[in-house]
Amino acid sequence: CSTDRAEIGVRLRHPDRVTVTIVDASHRHVATVAYRVRVSAHRVHGFSWDGRTDTGVVAPDGVYHPWVELAHARHKYRLLNRIVLDTKAPTVLSAATAKRKPVLFAAPGRTVAIRYRFSEPAHAVVYLGRRQIISGRHVQPRDKINWTGRREGLPLPAGTYVLSVGAQDLAGNETPAAERKDVTVVVRHIELVPRRITTRPGHRLTVRIETSASRYTWRLGRSHGGRRAKTLYLRAPTKPGKYHLVVAEHGHTATAVVRVRAK
Repeated sequence: CSTDRAEIGVRLRHPDRVTVTIVDASHRHVATVAYRVRVSAHRVHGFSWDGRTDTGVVAPDGVYHPWVELAHARHKYRLLNRIVLDTKAPTVLSAATAKRKPVLFAAPGRTVAIRYRFSEPAHAVVYLGRRQIISGRHVQPRDKINWTGRREGLPLPAGTYVLSVGAQDLAGNETPAAERKDVTVVVRHIELVPRRITTRPGHRLTVRIETSASRYTWRLGRSHGGRRAKTLYLRAPTKPGKYHLVVAEHGHTATAVVRVRAK
């Protein structure tokens, strides 16, 4: 069943006393849900089964059917409706990204894909710490789910994050926290390559800018400007010393150390 209780609706043409029982796939009696309950005509009367037998213990996992008996009409309806009792949590067999430790340059439309494989069809649920951040739509034994580098709609600061991937089946059973699979993702907004540069006064510098932003600004000593290209070409300061090349986009910055040695 898709909840912790199976709902059974009964609608009669004439008032009667109704007995609702649950039987297993072999038509063996499992539980009595209602006994000779008076039900009026032309309205749906609901009964529910909590998955337990008449002795109070949880019934074994499997397929069950409700039977409805009318006392006055002296008729028993053996309904074909299936009630699937599932109490076992799905197992996460694997969860990983294409790279062992992927770098996500966070921006609108940018994601990192996490591929997973479960022991049964289930939704993927992803946690960051104790907080669930993603609930998958598809109920599949294997698929992928994308993470945008956000939590509760807000972008996360640059850093290394460990996501825990679990599964939730249609019955609501979820993988225990200790049995989820961890996936590590590095979130970046902007990065410079290389991060340390040694050069001579006035020599040309070449720095690769890794970012998903369409434009960024830069500052080195007294020089500054804005660019769109992913490769930044600059001239080193003419005075020997230690400088910092600072590149920024949308409030996020990255820094490279530039050492200018004397000729």
